[in-house]
Amino acid sequence: MHLAHYLGLLHRAQGNLAEAFRRVGEAHGDEPDVALLCEQQAQVCDRHSERLSPFAERYSEEAPDEPDRLHSELFRGTRTGGIGLLRDLQDLYLMAAECDICWTVVGQAAQGVRDRDLLGVVTTCERETTIQLQWLRTRMKQAAPQALVVAG
Repeated sequence: MHLAHYLGLLHRAQGNLAEAFRRVGEAHGDEPDVALLCEQQAQVCDRHSERLSPFAERYSEEAPDEPDRLHSELFRGTRTGGIGLLRDLQDLYLMAAECDICWTVVGQAAQGVRDRDLLGVVTTCERETTIQLQWLRTRMKQAAPQALVVAG
């Protein structure tokens, strides 16, 4: 069963996303909303990871290195200034999108194995990931004019 592979992928991706949210929040502390909301979203990722733990044990989680590769390719550290904020938010968006599609795939598998508990976790966490993506998109829209037009 390859469900264990995707559980491992998702579990690690959530941990990487939490770390990245925290680093972006710290780096852009001069933007109070970013600092606060990045920490809140990191905590959401932490909860997602915690909620996955029992299923990782149940299905004998495999820990592929793919999320780490994605994390290192996308998120090589934070940047400074308005354009830096925009790029950091875009990196977070791409990492959250990876989690989003993994939730979808794991949800399909949960339906296939008739695991109602896992499906319940997926439903909740997928909804929260959608909110993360919406916030990131909105914040990028807010940051773009300042970073790309005014500062230029």
